[in-house]
This record gives sequence, structure tokens and C-alpha cells, in this order.
Amino acid sequence: MKKRSVVIAGHRTSVSLEDPFWAELKAMAAARDMPLAALIEEIDAGRETDNLSSALRIAILECLRRRLAEGG
Repeated sequence: MKKRSVVIAGHRTSVSLEDPFWAELKAMAAARDMPLAALIEEIDAGRETDNLSSALRIAILECLRRRLAEGG
């Protein structure tokens, strides 16, 4: 598990995720041609849970499910 600091919505926060989740989050940001912090901020703005790390894992899971449904 890696803890990283990111700036979202103008403030610094720490996020703890396992390495495979960080790798997938970076791939998601790259696929959308956006900085990792911008993707995290977007997910943060739309989250339905109090925990940002959980919201990121859920967003990654949803992205992977969409890719599988599309055949990729």
C-alpha cells in the first residue's frame, strides 16, 4: 500500500492505494489525456462515499467493467 499526497480542490490530502490501483489510475488519466490529480479531483467531486480511497477503487472497478463490456 502506498500513501501519496495530492492537491484537489485547492487543498492537499493523502490517499492510500495498493500499487495495482495506482497503476490503473495512472492509465485512466493517460487514456483521458489528463493529469492524475485532475482525475482524482473529478472522482472526488462525484463520490458517494466519505472515503476518497474507496471512491477511487470503485471508479477504477467501474472503468474496468466498462472496458470488459466493450470487449477490450
